[in-house]
Amino acid sequence: MTSAETTAQAAATDLCGARDGAGVPPSAGEAVQAAEAVARAGGLQVRSLDALTDLEAVQRLYDDIWRPVGSNSPVTTELLRALRKAGSYVGGAFDHGELVGACIGFFGAPSSHGLHSHIAGVSPRLQGRSVGFALKAHQRAWSLLQGIDEISWTFDPLIARNAYFNMAKLAADPVEYLPNFYGRMNDGINGADDTDRLLVSWRLDTPEVAVACSGHQRAVPPSVLAQAEPVLAVSPSGAPLPAPRPTARMVLVGVPPDIERMRVIDPGQASAWRSALREVLGGLLAEGARVRGFDRAGWYVVDRRADGAAEEEEQS
Repeated sequence: MTSAETTAQAAATDLCGARDGAGVPPSAGEAVQAAEAVARAGGLQVRSLDALTDLEAVQRLYDDIWRPVGSNSPVTTELLRALRKAGSYVGGAFDHGELVGACIGFFGAPSSHGLHSHIAGVSPRLQGRSVGFALKAHQRAWSLLQGIDEISWTFDPLIARNAYFNMAKLAADPVEYLPNFYGRMNDGINGADDTDRLLVSWRLDTPEVAVACSGHQRAVPPSVLAQAEPVLAVSPSGAPLPAPRPTARMVLVGVPPDIERMRVIDPGQASAWRSALREVLGGLLAEGARVRGFDRAGWYVVDRRADGAAEEEEQS
């Protein structure tokens, strides 16, 4: 066994506990090393969580982040305990022994060979330390070691930084727009707004994802941006500004720079954005279009002629 393979095997043991004598699959070995590198770069320790005290810390952390109304906690210690007993994923990131981020996932249907990543959160004081990136890299390595090749999750498509993180930093791909997926949550992040979500698919063993997890973000080519036609933009007042039905193949769908602040200072305008994005982005995806990326300037880059949309347009 080479030194690199020995390192990967040791890291794999730390990721998911003692294993039998079988070697680490190549894709999992790469993922393990990438996860270890991301954690080291951020000065973090990331590991799977089993101890009751760790699971209790996850519930406290999530309550601090989401600030739920009443007893509506995002997770409970009892649920986390059950998920871990059933073999699902609970991972935590630590800064000098303090839990500063956590991510939770459970298995999908047996035929899917996939994991659904339900919720992830990072302490606000650790923003900028790549805690979320370290957690997802760890989750990817853990999943590949379990024989899982795809992770799905949902996120609020109005939160620009999350869209950029998921599509550029991780190279995940949106597959479905889900209107009011969770119903009203009434917490400190979602407010009283509808909980529209984008469902994304993360194909763990693809070269594109491996490159992203090594620190090279997926970027939208400038030539594509230059040719794309905006179909939803941000007006000077911050309101949604839809355009007439597009003619270009590539279109841009904008979102406001800080929807969370808008929900506090102007809930009416935030609600208008929810409706506009549901109609424009949700409508495009329903017609068979595909999101190709998210630009840091705040644009979803959408290919209208993916998955049969071209044929429909040519016949009209």
